Amino acid sequence: MHGHAAPSFELPNQYGEPVGPAPGRAAVVVFYPFAFSGICTSELDALRDNLDVFTSRGVRVLAVSVDSKYTLRAFARANSYPFDLLSDFWPHGEVARCYGVFNGARGMAERGSFLLDGRGTLRSSIVTGVGEPRPLHWYLEALDELE
Repeated sequence: MHGHAAPSFELPNQYGEPVGPAPGRAAVVVFYPFAFSGICTSELDALRDNLDVFTSRGVRVLAVSVDSKYTLRAFARANSYPFDLLSDFWPHGEVARCYGVFNGARGMAERGSFLLDGRGTLRSSIVTGVGEPRPLHWYLEALDELE
């Protein structure tokens, strides 16, 4: 899948605004199981605390879960997330399925991150097991592939 066009999508963010990867701008699409869960919160906290690493390279962070926009709005407020939290609530997990990270038995997205360049081409990806957080260094190394 690397080197090929990533699935395009548009989902409502925590405010109900339609958001997706934008042509001409790189993005990292971060799927996570559920808002307010321990590992998910710590992973998104690390992205928030290191957001300048992404923004300085023109990379937009798009975090995606199957939670409703209302849950995501509360989650974003509680943790001061300055990036979009996207709701893959209905059709349930459709975008996660397109990226191959929907766990139908558990009704949730698995932990998968996908780096897209400004042309929408998948440059790098990581999928970790249940309960296994994605290391921040993966993002740093993946961002080097954009240069």
